[in-house]
Amino acid sequence: TGNVNSMTSYHHFNGFFFDDTIHYYCSKTSYSGSGSWPRGNYCIMRYGSYCPSGFSSGSIYWDDEDSYNMNGKGGYVPSGTYGSNTRINYCCRSDGSAYSYISLPTTDPFYLMRYTSSICQRVSGMSVREEIITTDDEDTSNNNSVSGSHPKVTGTRNHSLYYCYYS
Repeated sequence: TGNVNSMTSYHHFNGFFFDDTIHYYCSKTSYSGSGSWPRGNYCIMRYGSYCPSGFSSGSIYWDDEDSYNMNGKGGYVPSGTYGSNTRINYCCRSDGSAYSYISLPTTDPFYLMRYTSSICQRVSGMSVREEIITTDDEDTSNNNSVSGSHPKVTGTRNHSLYYCYYS
């Protein structure tokens, strides 16, 4: 009762977002390609044990609802812990300005996450739209937390996370 999960209208996420949330991720699971990630001010979800060169690691912990908790996971998901509560690991960098354009592949849409800047990282040849997910977390004795280098998050009892959608 009283659930306040919410998302930006006209978002591009894949999943179901009602009283309960089912969120699908598209994860790159191999280290293919050439070059390295460009300098900038952004975060990516960590896959595997380490961040790419130039990134620092951190995490966000969700103290999920205790009552009627139906957490689950399957397939390829970002590095983290998925049980009755959730911790997702991230890789972030702030060695450049979000106002400066960086070069990334432009053939498919993708997400980055805001880090310490007030805007989404600019990417050459792409339009960007900020999309926000707010999760209604445990109401009593909430232990939500963040550690290390993590994407921009607001709220203490209910986390709001800032994604940047590029198309």
